[in-house]
Amino acid sequence: MTETKTQTAPFNPRDIDALIEVSRHYGGDAEFCLAGGGNTSIKAGDRLLVKASGFSLATITLDGFVEMDRRALGALLASQLPVEPNAREEAFKQAVMAARVFPEKGQRPSVECVLHSLLPRPLVVHSHSTYVNMITCANGGESLAKKLFGEDVLWIPYVDPGYILARTLDELLRKYAKTTGRDCPTAVFMQNHGLIICGTAAQEIHEKTGQVVGAIRAHLAATAAAGPFGPVSRLSGPARPFVTQIGPALRGLLAASDTLKIVTFSDSDEVLELAGGADGQAVVSAGPITPDQIVYCTSFPLWFEPNEGEPVAQLVERLKTAVTSHQASRRTPPGIVFVKGLGMFSAGNDFTAADVAGKVYLDAIKVMAGARSLGGIHPLTTEQYRFIENWEVESYRKKVSTASSAAGRAVGKVAFVTGAAQGFGFEISQDLAAQGAHVVLTDMNVDGVKKAAAEIVSSAGAGRAIGLPVNVSEGASVEEAFYQAVRVFGGFDILVSNAGVLRAGSVKTQAEREFDMVTAVNYKGYFVCVKFASPILATQHLARRDYWSDIIQINSKSGLVGSNRNGAYAGSKFGGIGLTQSFALELVEDGIKVNSICPGNFFDGPLWSDPKNGLFVQYLQSGKVPGAKTIEDVKKSYESKVPMNRGCKTADVMKAIYYLIDQKYETGQAVPVTGGQVMLS
Repeated sequence: MTETKTQTAPFNPRDIDALIEVSRHYGGDAEFCLAGGGNTSIKAGDRLLVKASGFSLATITLDGFVEMDRRALGALLASQLPVEPNAREEAFKQAVMAARVFPEKGQRPSVECVLHSLLPRPLVVHSHSTYVNMITCANGGESLAKKLFGEDVLWIPYVDPGYILARTLDELLRKYAKTTGRDCPTAVFMQNHGLIICGTAAQEIHEKTGQVVGAIRAHLAATAAAGPFGPVSRLSGPARPFVTQIGPALRGLLAASDTLKIVTFSDSDEVLELAGGADGQAVVSAGPITPDQIVYCTSFPLWFEPNEGEPVAQLVERLKTAVTSHQASRRTPPGIVFVKGLGMFSAGNDFTAADVAGKVYLDAIKVMAGARSLGGIHPLTTEQYRFIENWEVESYRKKVSTASSAAGRAVGKVAFVTGAAQGFGFEISQDLAAQGAHVVLTDMNVDGVKKAAAEIVSSAGAGRAIGLPVNVSEGASVEEAFYQAVRVFGGFDILVSNAGVLRAGSVKTQAEREFDMVTAVNYKGYFVCVKFASPILATQHLARRDYWSDIIQINSKSGLVGSNRNGAYAGSKFGGIGLTQSFALELVEDGIKVNSICPGNFFDGPLWSDPKNGLFVQYLQSGKVPGAKTIEDVKKSYESKVPMNRGCKTADVMKAIYYLIDQKYETGQAVPVTGGQVMLS
């Protein structure tokens, strides 16, 4: 009879519940796990359930664990692998993959699965505890651990993760048992790496972890001093101009393809202690302290010092020289850039990667601050960090944990859309996000635009959209919105100037305040947005001369032909096309294409169909459609004017938007999308 393998057969439901509970508990706490770091497991007989590589503990389910044969792992631990590191690691990977009980699932087990198998308790949590790493990354950390915990903690000197770490732990556990008469310490501290706690139940894991971390916190409270990186100095002038220049410049300078990087900015108190600290540059130049820092941030940040009052072109050129020099000496472009007295920029191919890099380095800052107060920072040696840099296992983990599912015509782009809480603006934002873009939605309707952004995030993924308040007719409001967008994404590639209002009425009777409002939003608002957007886009072009960005105004067919009893709106749209042509001539030298799209009537949107203030209601009340008795009469009248017998749809506008983005030889144009109602001559 052939034995049928049943997944998780040795494990009872309580085992699995405990494993998932502790995994999510520590995986959801940034003080223990970030990105794809940390791993958990549970043992039963000859079986081990261990986290699969690249899965997040914070949200893990049973599908995120790999069932392993402990007998095969034990045989691997006892075997002699090649001495040469690359050959050793390849042999180790193949042996670990062969130990899977269900290889057909295609999962890759945590590289620490052998370590998990040999620990003498069923439930194991390996985390990268911030507080524990303050000791493991400190000079004299082993002595301090001995002082604080005695024989309750087993210290493992830094060794390469995976096979070497497992063999080292096996040897030290045997010595520990012989010396102490105990088979298992309360905790294992791994130098420059992290913490291991094992137990028989989740509550035991929590109690042991609380004891260890609580003792370290108490010791730090008695020893930590303010200013861990020396006296802090900040810029004497305003910081905002540097943020809006350096962020966009780094997007271009760090790009490895035609798609610019996403660059996030932080000036939190912890970041400024290092960025403004007298010892800040020496600390970041001393080398990485943990494998996570190497994997997600690269081994060494770039340190850059701004010159206040410096022309932007000169700043970009100096920054370019610094990036080039860093890449030549460190063999890779920086993932983190510290600007003295200003803050920290973190870069990635998308927001998730950039955000993870920033969070991992922020954790490193906290660890280094604690380590400095406990005896000094103990960085990894060149040999140690080079191993991690070249280790295929860590490259795989980063690839899986920060992988993006984005695909489409706008992948990697950042779009800034005004009037995005509803209607055309919201649907344009939705489509851009569906095509891979990160989107900044802005609107006067604060609650509405935040809700709209949240809806996009729920479908496109975390970090793919933000909602910001803006009044496009007020310069300070627009400038603030662009500043916030740069802080989150580093800049943007597409400005869709969509915000607009319409107040129909006869020139004989329309109130001046209505005319002024339409002009302020539709005409002045377009000008104000371009005024504050163009320097950001120009800086990106300075950093990468072959890069082109797009400003696209959503105009109207009323910008091409007059509109009876709608002069305020038509006049503002005619003026908008004049601005487009003028902006295009001026901004072409900055690598900025400027075009307008002139849609026909969007009958399905709130502008037309709102039951209280929509144009159908306005036109019915103003008598613009002779003989019309109902809203439906007005709608049919307008549909009959379109040769294609329907109103314009968002999909029609999106085809024009993507055409203008893709087209490299088109600027200053007004593209009609009117179903044949308006034809250019």
